[in-house]
Amino acid sequence: MAEHPAYPVGLRLAGRRVVVLGGGQVAQRRLPALIAAGADVHLVSPEATPSVEAMADAGELVWSKRAYAEGDLAAAWYALIATSDPVANRQASAEAEACRVWCVRSDDADAATAWTPATGHSEGVTIAVLTTDARGRDPRHTAAVRDAVVEGLRDGTLVAPHFRTRTPGVALVGGGPGDPDLITVRGRRLLAEADVVIADRLGPRDLLAELPPHVEVIDAAKIPYGRYMAQEAINNALIEHARQGKSVVRLKGGDPYVFGRGMEELQALAEAGIACTVVPGISSSISVPGAAGIPVTHRGVAHEFTVVSGHVAPDDDRSLVDWPSLAKLTGTLVVLMGVDKIGKIAETLVAHGKSPDTPVALVQEGTTAAQRRVDATLATVAETVRVQEVRPPAVIVIGAVVAVNSPTIE
Repeated sequence: MAEHPAYPVGLRLAGRRVVVLGGGQVAQRRLPALIAAGADVHLVSPEATPSVEAMADAGELVWSKRAYAEGDLAAAWYALIATSDPVANRQASAEAEACRVWCVRSDDADAATAWTPATGHSEGVTIAVLTTDARGRDPRHTAAVRDAVVEGLRDGTLVAPHFRTRTPGVALVGGGPGDPDLITVRGRRLLAEADVVIADRLGPRDLLAELPPHVEVIDAAKIPYGRYMAQEAINNALIEHARQGKSVVRLKGGDPYVFGRGMEELQALAEAGIACTVVPGISSSISVPGAAGIPVTHRGVAHEFTVVSGHVAPDDDRSLVDWPSLAKLTGTLVVLMGVDKIGKIAETLVAHGKSPDTPVALVQEGTTAAQRRVDATLATVAETVRVQEVRPPAVIVIGAVVAVNSPTIE
């Protein structure tokens, strides 16, 4: 039978049922794009990576914690089959064919009815590249063409970049607050050259979907009070892959040195004699308030801002924050990782002189499509967080700047 090229088409999946079988690395890379497209995503898998589990916990998808069963693809518009069970994959693929559901298979592209293109985004344009000849299907080539077009659109030249030789070593890349467009140009380029990416849950996860299939993605997600990858294990993974001559990117949310343990990783690499490049990132402490319409400083309102970690309560012996002194400052206070401790934080600030009427804003999932802002005061913030079900990640802004251009605070 003669080989025919794939017919490219853009699927409009908003509100339509999409079934994903398997909760591993492939799902982790493909789910963000499906969620961003507004699909009604149903995940069927006994297990999932921490990042996929976080998507389910956040209500971004429905997770059935079991193996595939006949009938799971009923009423689906699109299916992604990515389990480690070849028998289940074949059965699900047969069901998709019988139900006329377009189906992508991670284990056998030739048996699928649809292929996932290498995609990129620039100025509201989505670039999707498919290889037309199955005999010469090369994911690296497809990704390189995609990258050339995207970079050309971004710099206005549409000229493919020169081939860059992969340099063994590690790059600690600050990915920014969440929006994939807010990573630095250097960070994006290093990511495109990587052989291995060790990614945090709070990193710009949409960028993982742009990686070609040969890139190994290691999930270093740290879910609060849930599963996590110990810092020592992360350090060891960086060292191990770099010693194999690979180009390794440690993709972190925000900036590597702002509550990101970047220096710990740099020190571990230095002790192992491994070269490391540090790429600063846009910190959520500034960018997220800005995305929500809050300037951390404003003429006549605040001449300084202070960024603190709220991961331990003010009355915890482990806390290194001088909360009484912070209460006396007249500028802006930005608290990261403090959602579940905000009640104690507010209580302590008020006890040391801060007005109970001081405005507070909580910006959840800042700079992403799921961003929302909840306003309160120091007197009401604990109850507001409970009633409004504010969840991490969220940046908390305390001070008069919150009211510079804000909705009415209740």
